[in-house]
Amino acid sequence: MKPFRATRIWCNIIVALQSEVEVKRRRHHLKHHDDCFLGSDAVDLILSHLLQNNYFGQAEISRSKVVRLCQALMDNKVYEAVGTKLFGKDKESTFEDSNCSLYRFTTMHRWVDVVNEFQAPSPGFNGLCRRQERVHFSTCTDTNPHDSSLEELLSNLSLKPVTSSHIETSQLSQTVVDEVWQEQTILRLLQLIELPILDTLLDRKEHRSKPQNESTKTDVITNDLLDREILKAFGDSRENDWLSSAIDLLEFLPDSRVVEISRNLPESSSDIDQCKMLLFDAIAKHYNQTKDPLLANDFFDIHTGVAELLVNGKFEPALEATQLCLKLLDSRNRDELKRLLHFTTQPASIALQTGIENRIVMKRTFGKAIVSNKNLPKGKADLLVLFLLDHHKDVFKVPGSLHKMVSEKLMLIQNGGDPDRDTGHTYCERLTHAACESNMRKTTRDELLLLLKTIDENPKLPAKEKKKVLSQFNKSHPAVFIQYFFNALRKS
Repeated sequence: MKPFRATRIWCNIIVALQSEVEVKRRRHHLKHHDDCFLGSDAVDLILSHLLQNNYFGQAEISRSKVVRLCQALMDNKVYEAVGTKLFGKDKESTFEDSNCSLYRFTTMHRWVDVVNEFQAPSPGFNGLCRRQERVHFSTCTDTNPHDSSLEELLSNLSLKPVTSSHIETSQLSQTVVDEVWQEQTILRLLQLIELPILDTLLDRKEHRSKPQNESTKTDVITNDLLDREILKAFGDSRENDWLSSAIDLLEFLPDSRVVEISRNLPESSSDIDQCKMLLFDAIAKHYNQTKDPLLANDFFDIHTGVAELLVNGKFEPALEATQLCLKLLDSRNRDELKRLLHFTTQPASIALQTGIENRIVMKRTFGKAIVSNKNLPKGKADLLVLFLLDHHKDVFKVPGSLHKMVSEKLMLIQNGGDPDRDTGHTYCERLTHAACESNMRKTTRDELLLLLKTIDENPKLPAKEKKKVLSQFNKSHPAVFIQYFFNALRKS
């Protein structure tokens, strides 16, 4: 790939990321950070941008390749990791495709200036482009002369570029892209399970509710925030995965509950087991009082379909249907469910209840906070919860089939095609009752004529037996009998 075209692609990727990714004040490990975005959001957005713009023709673009791309952008100081210091020291700078990892832009003004000049038409356009190329790569390599250039990474991603030297693609709005994702997610669900009613899915919009504990943008440190910081420091000092996952989950608990935990911490720093039980009891108490399950009851038909697939031993379709269902969840519920499942699957190294396996304790304690519907049998609800616990690392991934469907639909829209007609998928057409009755009668008559022909032309059937069978057929279906032999006489 020529450096000039590679520069343009990288600039477009960076500007798309800076202009479209959701940047806001976020809480990580009980501490607020301004102007941050999630690692998983960055991967989703860049992957969508690459699929939309078709930079690489029909080459497959996997999520792992986009993660490497994001790592290269971070290595070249386009953005930096946030909240990675432990005891005043920076952790290893590795990009994480996670909704628990935060990042912040560091050189937005330089990248925007580069692209603005790059896109400005002028008589000396070629010279300007060469100058922008030098500016672009100097910003990338000044920080670390040993880093490989972004162009080398682009070629190492095993993405064969299209031969055209000039690509013009219409930029789709984020609203259109979001609608395509939702539409194709529902369409793929329909291919996996039967959904009798679609109204709740089609009308559902993401409600980004404000977290209960999110503070306003002030520098005032409240007592509640201090309690959260105390718990965070306590968890960091222990380097215990179970404690860390429990403390991460406290973000979704009310301040009063967090204050209660902080004030009741054991005085002895070595009493980890007592602290674990304190956290478990507080989290369990909170979720036992929660009214609405994290898997919204709007998706009851999906839950039922997934449970049926599991009962019938169809694991792969059940996993994909679950991934699609979680894709439809609003971002807050999805994030909370992910943290809750992570917490419930961490080995606690202590018995939460005497004589009962911790996995069963977690299922009994948090099952209703995950799935709760009076119309879903308890056995199927328990099966679904255990399935989520056992496969919590996989259920939040986006299926490859969905990526392909979204890519094809976005390309179709960009190329001016009719998305409702040329989607490449088969849809059912709803018939009136009269049309259904007519089709049923025609199909029955055609099958009876075929049966009569088989009897009449069967050489192995004795003449006496054939006469008897034809007589019985004439008594049962005289109209079909007359039609068949009348047509036979006319042909002869």
